Order: sequence, then structure tokens, then C-alpha cells
Amino acid sequence: MIPHPGNVFVVSAPSGAGKSTLVQRLMARVPDLVFSISTTTRKPRPGEVDGRDYFFVDDPAFDALVAEGGFLEWVQVYAHRYGTGRAWLEGQLATGRDVLLDIETTGARNLRQAIPDAHMIFILPPSAAELEQRLRGRGKDSDEQVAIRLQHARHEMEQFEAYDYLVVNDDLEAASIRLAGILHAVRARRERMAARARSILAGF
Repeated sequence: MIPHPGNVFVVSAPSGAGKSTLVQRLMARVPDLVFSISTTTRKPRPGEVDGRDYFFVDDPAFDALVAEGGFLEWVQVYAHRYGTGRAWLEGQLATGRDVLLDIETTGARNLRQAIPDAHMIFILPPSAAELEQRLRGRGKDSDEQVAIRLQHARHEMEQFEAYDYLVVNDDLEAASIRLAGILHAVRARRERMAARARSILAGF
């Protein structure tokens, strides 16, 4: 492990853009990358494990964390709240590992305020028509629900200028390579590699 604080990578995307699949591939492809575990007030679903999928807490515990500044960002999604724990994230970064956060645009904006040097990545579908086809292909939503999701997707995509990197998921493998390339490029930046370079130079 290179002795330096880790980087924070934030990935956002509208529903149906393929973010979850890309994130799974990224975690398998890039070493020393930790997936952020959010704290939530919702109940665990079958198969979910506390501390692996989420940190599950009740509303009073969540309120206490908010009051003491324990979250870098938090949002309410319908009846439940989700937040990124400050102590957990700082502890991971102190090991030199990079942390990947999969959060929606509101949470991403809040996190950028807390961590200005976070690297923000937005996943785009190749077109509105393709996104609609993907959403309908799931077979889970009614026409009305698809229309609502598309409207919400437009709202989220209007936030793309707040991000540093844009990846169009027109081909899953190609998009996966581009996404991993962003992380590798950030890791190769001079300020991150300076200590290693000085160590090598000292041997001359």
C-alpha cells in the first residue's frame, strides 16, 4: 500500500444507466478500492447483513449522528434516511485505500461540499430512447412509473456539470474500462506518487 491518504470517488447515475453493474465490475477490476457502507434507518432485507450491506440504525440513533456531525452527507429517500458516516470514511482513507461511494445527485453535491477534492463521476445512458428501453425491459414498472423515472432521470442528468468525469454506458465492457481508467489516472497523479518517486530517486 502506498503511504498516502486515500481518494474519494463518487459515482452517480439515473436509474437504468447501468451504474450498479459498472460499480460491481469496477470493484472486481481495481485493487485497494473499498465500497462505502451507508448508514440507514430502513430495516434489513432478506440476506442483508449489518456492517456489510449497510449499518442499520433506528431513527433516534440516526438523529444523534446528525446532531453530532457524524455524517458527511445524508438524504431522505421516501420514508427512510441514508448517510455516509464521517468516522468510517476517514478511517478507511487513513489506510491509504480509495473509497467508492454510490450515491444520488443530492447526496453527491452535499459530499462535495464536505470533501472538495472528491472525484465525481457521472454515468450517462447513450440516449433517452435507450434509457426508456432499458427501463421497460425490466418489466417491473407500469407506463406511468416509467414516465416518472424518465422525468427524474432528466432532472438528475441536468446535474452533470457538477461532476468531474462523464462516462457514457453505450457498451458495458468499454464503459467499464473507461471507468477503471479514471481511477488509475487519478492514482498516477504526481501529488499521489511523489513520495514513491522521491524514494526511487534516493536510490540513484
